[in-house]
Amino acid sequence: MKRRLFLRSASAAPVSLAVSSALPLASAKAAGNVDRGTAPYGALDIVAEFDGPGPSGIVVLPNGRTFVGFPRHAIDHKGATLGELIDGKVVPYPSVSMSMPGARPTDCLVSVHGMTMDRQGRLWMIDDGKRAGHPLQPGAAKIVCVDPQTNRVVHKIILKAPVLLNDSHMNDLRVSLSHGAQGTVFVTDSSFGNSPGLVIVDVATQQARRVLTTHPAILPEEGFMAIVEGEPRRYIAGHPQLVSGGVDGIALTKDEKRLYFAPLTSRRLYSISVDLLADPASDDAVLGPAIQNEGEKGVADGLALDDHGRLYTTNYEHDCILRRDPDGSFHMMLRDPRALSPDGIFATADHVYCTFGQWNRLASFNEGVDRRAPPYLLIRFPIEQPKPYDALPHDPDQGKSPGQGA
Repeated sequence: MKRRLFLRSASAAPVSLAVSSALPLASAKAAGNVDRGTAPYGALDIVAEFDGPGPSGIVVLPNGRTFVGFPRHAIDHKGATLGELIDGKVVPYPSVSMSMPGARPTDCLVSVHGMTMDRQGRLWMIDDGKRAGHPLQPGAAKIVCVDPQTNRVVHKIILKAPVLLNDSHMNDLRVSLSHGAQGTVFVTDSSFGNSPGLVIVDVATQQARRVLTTHPAILPEEGFMAIVEGEPRRYIAGHPQLVSGGVDGIALTKDEKRLYFAPLTSRRLYSISVDLLADPASDDAVLGPAIQNEGEKGVADGLALDDHGRLYTTNYEHDCILRRDPDGSFHMMLRDPRALSPDGIFATADHVYCTFGQWNRLASFNEGVDRRAPPYLLIRFPIEQPKPYDALPHDPDQGKSPGQGA
């Protein structure tokens, strides 16, 4: 509640306050008595607006090719679940038969969520395999890699039990090509139920294992509450106001030595050695003590690292995106009232891209009422804020005529 509304509702307000509350609204606003932290901040470019299905994962190649995922686990839509943005259209990718709804879940993409790019420029995605209102079909949940040079699938790894559970929500992924003969994939299973975990897959052998399923760094915080669009929200079983999600956001350093991750309903950030995590001999007894608590980072969905080792975190509580520098300090990069449920995030050499999916407005969190209001947005902002021009001289010799001495 804003302070002025509180004052108006107070039945026993002091005389001076009661008089001021009766003034016209413009007069009642004392100079400077405004929270400056609620105003928009930072440069924002709208890359695309979407009607229909809401966007989630995002990858932008160095040549500008842009790929967006449209999952079906919340709304079983009939459009492409993976598309390339071309000339103002969402073109099903890598083909119509693979991206549009299909009869055989092993042969098509069912519900593309998290996406990333490896250091060879290939596109990786996690297909959570879920269609809203339908049970999970065998072969639907999978890891897929597409080479954008040829637009062909080069890897397809079907996820099965015991790493895949009935309530799994395979959410996001990162790929290290430095570990394993053809690389190792790290997948966050935030869970549609109460069983989150990290899934580690060797690409060459397709062997998968599930780890850290009971560690606090993986689990959602019990009793967690967030303020979303000004409303206090908690997860209440059978009557959810907020998603209850385990490990979700994930980011891999450029040298592929450290993995950052965080539960969805938590304000904590964690990291672990990739060498240790990728070693099949490392069980929970070894991995658990190796997890480093990196402190608070706010409420986040997506995480992304840039080429300078700086971590970007979405924040669905304050409609913003933050940057964590290597020294642990945080900086506001973007704040905008349109940043509703900032989700998929991706850093290029020059910009950070993010999708705004309005997931907090889904009917499942709002008494059965769908509050979403398209269009949904894909935005970007510069990694380095442009410096303003300044005509004043900063060089002692600037402004002197040729030949003029000190």
